[in-house]
Amino acid sequence: MEKGRDRFPFPYQPYDIQEQFMQSLYSALDQGKVGIFESPTGTGKSLSLICGALSWLSDYEERRRQEAAALLQEGEAALSVSTAQSSTPSSSAEPDWITDFVQKKAERDLVTKLKDELKRKKREERLEMIRNNVQLKYAMKRKSCEDDEAFKLLQLSKEDQSETQGDQEDEELIIAEYESDDESKSKSRFCGPEDDEDEELIEEHVTKIYYCSRTHSQLAQFVHEVQKSPFSKDISLVTLGSRQNLCINEEVRRLGSIQRINDRCMEMQKNKHEKQHHEEGVKRKRGPAKSVCPYNKALALQQMRDEVLGTVHDIEQLLKLGRETHSCPYYATRLAIPPAQLVVLPYQMVLHEATRKATGVQLKGQVLIIDEAHNLSDTLSCIHSAELTGTQLCRAHSQLSQYADRYKSRLKAKNLMYIKQILFVIEGLVRVLGGKVGQNPQSQTTQTGTEMLTINNFLFKAQIDNINLFKVLQKYFEKSMISRKLGGFVEKYAGSGVSLHVQSSSNKENRRTEGLNRYLQTLQTNQTDQQGSVEAEKVLSASPMMQVEGFFMALTNSNTDGRVVVHRQGSVKFLLLNPAVHFAQVLKECRAVIIAGGTMQPVSDFKQELLFSAGVGDERIAEFSCGHVIPPENILPLVLCSGPSGQELDFTFQNRDSPRMMDETGRILSNICNVVPGGVVCFFPSYEYSRQIISHWEANGALARLANKKKVTECALDSSGLTGALLFSVVGGKMSEGINFSDDLGRCVVMVGMPYPNIKSPELQEKMSYMDKHLPHSGGRSPGQALIENLCMKAVNQSIGRAIRHRGDYSSIVLCDRRYSRPATLSKLPTWIKDRTSTYTNFGPAFAALRKRVPPREFLISAC
Repeated sequence: MEKGRDRFPFPYQPYDIQEQFMQSLYSALDQGKVGIFESPTGTGKSLSLICGALSWLSDYEERRRQEAAALLQEGEAALSVSTAQSSTPSSSAEPDWITDFVQKKAERDLVTKLKDELKRKKREERLEMIRNNVQLKYAMKRKSCEDDEAFKLLQLSKEDQSETQGDQEDEELIIAEYESDDESKSKSRFCGPEDDEDEELIEEHVTKIYYCSRTHSQLAQFVHEVQKSPFSKDISLVTLGSRQNLCINEEVRRLGSIQRINDRCMEMQKNKHEKQHHEEGVKRKRGPAKSVCPYNKALALQQMRDEVLGTVHDIEQLLKLGRETHSCPYYATRLAIPPAQLVVLPYQMVLHEATRKATGVQLKGQVLIIDEAHNLSDTLSCIHSAELTGTQLCRAHSQLSQYADRYKSRLKAKNLMYIKQILFVIEGLVRVLGGKVGQNPQSQTTQTGTEMLTINNFLFKAQIDNINLFKVLQKYFEKSMISRKLGGFVEKYAGSGVSLHVQSSSNKENRRTEGLNRYLQTLQTNQTDQQGSVEAEKVLSASPMMQVEGFFMALTNSNTDGRVVVHRQGSVKFLLLNPAVHFAQVLKECRAVIIAGGTMQPVSDFKQELLFSAGVGDERIAEFSCGHVIPPENILPLVLCSGPSGQELDFTFQNRDSPRMMDETGRILSNICNVVPGGVVCFFPSYEYSRQIISHWEANGALARLANKKKVTECALDSSGLTGALLFSVVGGKMSEGINFSDDLGRCVVMVGMPYPNIKSPELQEKMSYMDKHLPHSGGRSPGQALIENLCMKAVNQSIGRAIRHRGDYSSIVLCDRRYSRPATLSKLPTWIKDRTSTYTNFGPAFAALRKRVPPREFLISAC
């Protein structure tokens, strides 16, 4: 029987579609479904998600409390009966040992239930204390071995008192002895023997809802909606972000790049642990005192965590709170994850397994809501893809060679062996790009073009198929943290030749890397010519081993799930073709997953590519889609098949560059600007075409004529001055997503042509080929063809949806291309737009429809 709820707490009287949304959401969560929820922007989707999901969470916790109480009563009753029977002479023929066994089992069951109930009550009391801002009395638990990178760094440092002071200063850069064949020893080494003692202090993760979206601004908007909801005083919420977003240490923030901020933060944590060990009596090696972060103190973090869980904060409020309490928002929010009921975080932190583990996110048995999920498949593919340039490869080889050469007397044999394997793999990748390592540089031939390879074929071509990349990654990169060690080495010795030349004392080694050096110099010269010497040196001075490590990780994917794209003399890229393989683990661990968006069409293709391929059965999938809350007369979608002069509108790649087509587009915009008193937003299919058509209008005077009617701009950053303007934008650009053209900012949206992706792209062709081979065909079209159409129409839907932002808003939508009139294309528009769309073969009737909507003046032009 489907469970639901009749009433939901809401800050105002909800629309009917919001009631339906919340009821469907409640049922999906209760039944552990994978829900696909579509609700147009402007219909209050965020509040519906909040109130529906938190109502379920509240009811779920209440049911658990009632069930626990009922079980406790049953246990007590069973124990009473057992005790009474044991005190009364037995009239049955059962032996005494059976009676004793039954009684002891009942006692054990009751003890277990009492312990469970005690844990639950303690957790509730702890949360109540937090909400009342009462300082917690128990000690802060030591960070887990997966989360505490700083602890790893400390444990991996060696104490070698026989070296000189200069060498001692480099101790933090030396890789500790590596035991790859003894996992238990490795685990005990990282986690420590005191884990059993700390078990009581490790907080259990309460049942929670993870909400993720694409950008920090979208997350902040969601948090503001929570603050306005009826749950704002009761819910314990924490917002997660990167160090770049949450760091308040100005010394670290000014470093700029994410990698440098992370490395500096980790270095400070290591220094902190070294200082603690020194205070505990451990002898500290000689050298100047190292800086520690003043914001990472246990008591301050503990107090800030209490504040975070007691009141709903967004990122900006967290930063302000951190400065006021002199504590680190990044680490305080991570400590707040286990007791939090609602965790708000970016896509990357939940969709990437390694990032989940590092952050402390546990999905098992929890609810995950993925908002703005229209590009979820692309997002998963991007997160798990990796790219390396030839310059990065040669830099990594150069730096690692010098690192090994400098510390070869202090590195253990196994460390040197793995370093040589990494160098060998890098040399193989360079060979694929055209650098002939080990050959006479003069004999190298230049190869051009792009090649698409399976993972296995790429490994064979690079002659590294005999290297166990999984072992190198999991057992060495991860445990030795060589990428961070090398980064510190480069940062310390930059300017002394480290980043420029491979230095080796061995003549044989010099000959072996001669071709690599020559290839590196060629790449450096090319990059300098293109970017300028200053920019080139800035790029080349950074340590690229992190990127190399990420690429190695990508190569451990299944041979069928990805491809390697080789651009000769340029770069090598891993392309993930099957995003479902990484999404499958998320779907398996979570109790329920809700995939929500303003436009999720076409749902059938979405399910096939991302859910069915991940092993989700149709019986576990729940779908919900609703219309818009605006009245039908508030929107006027038009398909234009021809322009004012009768020119057919065919913006195919072959026709769109003709002067006649560009002139006709200018006339269409001029006519629209004559009757639309508010802002007009015009979307072009690409940046290239946008530049081309605007240049054409500048030359023939059309742009000046448009400027006489409305202010013409290509920037929407200062939206306050855009009321009544003509804004040029590009589909897929910054203004097609995330920026709202509500009210007079956007009374008409014009779509010029259809933004099909570049069909000649090797990556896209390989994706189409993969889908044609592995996904079922339907509707007389191949999955690859459907992919092209869906990418186009998803981009269109995202762009045209920016104008209608609330119930009282109104706008027109003009689709300029005869291809929009095809039934198959119209079917991919959102239902609330498709049902109101009219197709016009001639411009006159379409223009009349626009003008007809102008009176009465108090309503301006109604739908346009």
